[in-house]
Amino acid sequence: MQFDHKDALYNLADGVATITLNRPETLNSLSDDMMDGLLEAVEDAKVNDAVRVLILTGAGRGFCSGRNVRDAEERESAERTLGRLVRSRKWLEHSIQRIPRALSTLDKPFIAAVNGPAVGAGMDLASMADIRYASDQAKFGQGYSRMGLVSGNGGAYFLPRIVGIARACELLWSSRLFDAQEALQMGYVSRVHPQGELMERTREFARELAQGPAVSIQLFKRLIYRGLEGSLDTALTMAQQAMLVAQATDDAVEGPRSFMEKRQPRFKGQ
Repeated sequence: MQFDHKDALYNLADGVATITLNRPETLNSLSDDMMDGLLEAVEDAKVNDAVRVLILTGAGRGFCSGRNVRDAEERESAERTLGRLVRSRKWLEHSIQRIPRALSTLDKPFIAAVNGPAVGAGMDLASMADIRYASDQAKFGQGYSRMGLVSGNGGAYFLPRIVGIARACELLWSSRLFDAQEALQMGYVSRVHPQGELMERTREFARELAQGPAVSIQLFKRLIYRGLEGSLDTALTMAQQAMLVAQATDDAVEGPRSFMEKRQPRFKGQ
């Protein structure tokens, strides 16, 4: 399966859908076509039963360098000159903010394979993933405060949930760059792989998830994220409901049966 967006490629194989940001000449800086393609791919991944796991990566030597600084400055200078702050807000709402809103209702595992620099909105995209794998060539940085700006697409929402409030404050305020090993130490990424092995290792894990009990995995994702926003009592009530759904699946029969028979489970995802 493929979508016709030159700046964001989308394909599906073995239950794993991969979005590749495709502007390598600009380290995959964001374009309108890229955002449209990314959004279309996410919406397909939500409803397509053949998609069990979603991966996001970049073409060439970069993951995503965020917004093009020159284009952003021209737009923001125009807005200041014309005094059209409302128009600027609407641009954010109807462009890049569509992506975190769409991803917030994606129940399937979402993995960022960060193959190179992920800066500004590019780091924010990585932060929207459930799990981040990085190459040893990856670099990260927020960059906004260096420009006198703030993240407009949820960076200040996602980052503290990954690395904690104090660390997020430091990274957001300082705009400093940090490498893959520091990202691993602070828990921002889960694995660091050699550059040439990143996609192979990421897809290996993704295929393992794709062969697992899809309903259970998706229910866990809901419980994790909704649990962050509510009380323990609310989380326990949601867990009761999720358990009833999980117990009604064929996979809940296959799991214990395969354990008793001392064999690998053959999950159907239903």
